[in-house]
Amino acid sequence: MDLTDRHGVVTGAGSGIGRELAIALAGRGAHLLLVGRREPLLHETAAMVSAAGGTAHVLAADITTEDAPERIVTEARGRLGRIDLLVNNAGNVRAGRLEDVHVDDIRAMVELNLLAPILLTRAAIADLRAAADAGHTSIVLAISSGIALVSLPFYATYAATKTGIAAFGHALRRELHGTGVHVATAYPGATATEMMDSSLAGEDLGFGRRPVGEVVTDLLEALTRDEHEINTSLPTRRAMQQMHANDPLAVDAALAPRLPQLEAAVRNHRRI
Repeated sequence: MDLTDRHGVVTGAGSGIGRELAIALAGRGAHLLLVGRREPLLHETAAMVSAAGGTAHVLAADITTEDAPERIVTEARGRLGRIDLLVNNAGNVRAGRLEDVHVDDIRAMVELNLLAPILLTRAAIADLRAAADAGHTSIVLAISSGIALVSLPFYATYAATKTGIAAFGHALRRELHGTGVHVATAYPGATATEMMDSSLAGEDLGFGRRPVGEVVTDLLEALTRDEHEINTSLPTRRAMQQMHANDPLAVDAALAPRLPQLEAAVRNHRRI
């Protein structure tokens, strides 16, 4: 996979993985539309993209609104000329016992983590296929989560949305087989970004954080190897993922003694 001279959209580009991806792609000459809700942070990312050798345009938008998908695609098409890259990165989280999570937070996770990327991808499909037909292999990259590979307590809705977007990627990849559109899903574990700032869970509870730059480097290197499923989790989380694949009830037993500590550590984990 050639990642040079990409023309595309990055959602959630104001911080975290979205920002680091935009900067890394800029080093390969990317031309990007940066989308997010916080316009000042998007302009900061745009300046970093320019400094790294790319070009960037900013679109402040809530991607969960009804008109957002068409608006984003129309803006990208007009600004960039073609769309051969779509990074569905924007996401949110609210941890805690299901009965303690407000229904508004549940809806917010479903709308941003699952519904919005599906609808944005739908809106962009024609442009992505047109770019592929013109000789530019297109990429749809969704940022899921390691929690999609092993669902953890106190993250029931978040796990459902991230597992859902992973399943969406599998189905879409098969649907677009042979079209020149490469569909990939990334599964980052806990990453040192703003999204994790309100969580007190650390390595002892399986939430050891990786620097965001390392995660993005691994992700892009995997794309250059034409990988579709990209796991950037730490070894401790990978071991639990393997246990979950082989014997889910063994994960239940392993987590049970630490449930009170985990609940206390993530009770206030919210980024919505």
